[in-house]
Amino acid sequence: MQTSYLDPFIETLGRTALTQIQIKKLQLMLEPVLESNAFYGRKLKEAGLDNPSVIRTLDDMGLFKRLPFTTKQELSADQAANPPYGTNLTYPRECYTRIHQTSGTTGAPLRWLDTSESWEWWGRCWAAVYTAAGVDSSDRIFFAFSFGPFIGFWSAHQGAQRIGALAIPGGGMSSFQRAKAILDHEVTVLVCTPTYSLHLAEVAEQEGIDLVNSAVSTVILAGEPGASLPATKRRIEKVWGAKCYDHAGATEVGAWGYECQSQSGLHVNEGEFIAEIIDPSTGEHAEQGELVMTNLGRTGMPLIRYRTGDRVWLEKTPCQCGRTFIRLDGGVIGRVDDVLIVRGINVFPSAIENIVRRFSEVDEFAVDVVRKGDLDEMDVRIEVREGEPESVVTAVANEIRNALGLRVQVSDVPFGTLPRFDLKARRFTDHRK
Repeated sequence: MQTSYLDPFIETLGRTALTQIQIKKLQLMLEPVLESNAFYGRKLKEAGLDNPSVIRTLDDMGLFKRLPFTTKQELSADQAANPPYGTNLTYPRECYTRIHQTSGTTGAPLRWLDTSESWEWWGRCWAAVYTAAGVDSSDRIFFAFSFGPFIGFWSAHQGAQRIGALAIPGGGMSSFQRAKAILDHEVTVLVCTPTYSLHLAEVAEQEGIDLVNSAVSTVILAGEPGASLPATKRRIEKVWGAKCYDHAGATEVGAWGYECQSQSGLHVNEGEFIAEIIDPSTGEHAEQGELVMTNLGRTGMPLIRYRTGDRVWLEKTPCQCGRTFIRLDGGVIGRVDDVLIVRGINVFPSAIENIVRRFSEVDEFAVDVVRKGDLDEMDVRIEVREGEPESVVTAVANEIRNALGLRVQVSDVPFGTLPRFDLKARRFTDHRK
């Protein structure tokens, strides 16, 4: 198997040496943060940290693990009380050169600022994403999204420049225009969300554009879970005739995870982040639970022990690629707060998607959870593009019942009636809330 590294020294380093590098980077970041960042200066000093040099370990017995968690609700409240950007600023406002904001799918958008130095750090993180997937300066990368305030693909564009690849923006285009541009420019790498990659392929097929036999050989997907779901990954690879790679990150956190060419889980870029996994209820260490991140290259607006809300599962076996960075089995499985409890059964949206995507006859789907009388019901609507709709509906319902132990109502709706999404999909609606 071919393996590409951005920094082979760091990516294959032993655990003890890697931890020492992380501690040194953390200490360097904390010096100006403790001095002039009002948000973290208060939090960290209240926890007993007034000198970064006292952090000498990352294990459970050290001071680092006694530092308080940071939550998105806390950051949102700080920005609401101190508009427009809150108090998590290490430098005067004139030192910042870029602003982005979260999508707002889980609340009011967070605004996040970057200095020129932290923007370079973003590019370095994305360069690791590309290199792990075998993308280099010979590639032509197409960004199929609108260039709005969402950071994801601005930073991907920065990463493309860093590795010397040709960056082709697809903002302001219709899906048909994007599909045509992919052929016209002989694009080799597509970057978008999992949902939009499927929609773009659907539009191309309707317009008679052959993407399967195009020059695209790599699809890098971000913005939502899906690319690590086996059924979704197979569907994307089939309609594009290309290898599909997952990537994870967040506006406030950074581009923290990537899939390598062995495609056996999502690596955490531990050269730039400190990662922890905790039980979301107790806050104690766990192998399956909530991902907690500390970024090490964003001094101007940092995050320290940030509860991401992402549900992950630690993979302990070594990766064939030779990287010693930790891996997450199945990537980001979902959100810790997106579990739907239906008749006493915990149902994760990713589990439903993984089942529905097994059926090539189904193009799009939507799920509604409702209360009917004294019972909770789950209604699944699917668009059946080919085959007998009635038999497909029955098969999907049976698969869900067998996998989850839950009887659901599955119905076929006319093709094209369910919404398509450019960025994060919203297929699941809990009407009980």
